[in-house]
Amino acid sequence: MSTRGINFVDRWVAEHLPNAMTDDPVAVSDQADELMKAAEREGIPAAEINEEVDSVFEVIFEAMENREGSLAG
Repeated sequence: MSTRGINFVDRWVAEHLPNAMTDDPVAVSDQADELMKAAEREGIPAAEINEEVDSVFEVIFEAMENREGSLAG
């Protein structure tokens, strides 16, 4: 288990989540790709993140849905 992987995901999402709410899967997918590229640059392999989360896409999508002030009902 890698706490480094989940800590990176948490920190990245907090710092990079777009200000606007979107349910556009392409935009969320782009964010997920950026997160994984940033992890690789930090020396964190995808496998380390995948040990902790089933889907980076879902993590980002849920974070966008649940953020304060979102349009989600």
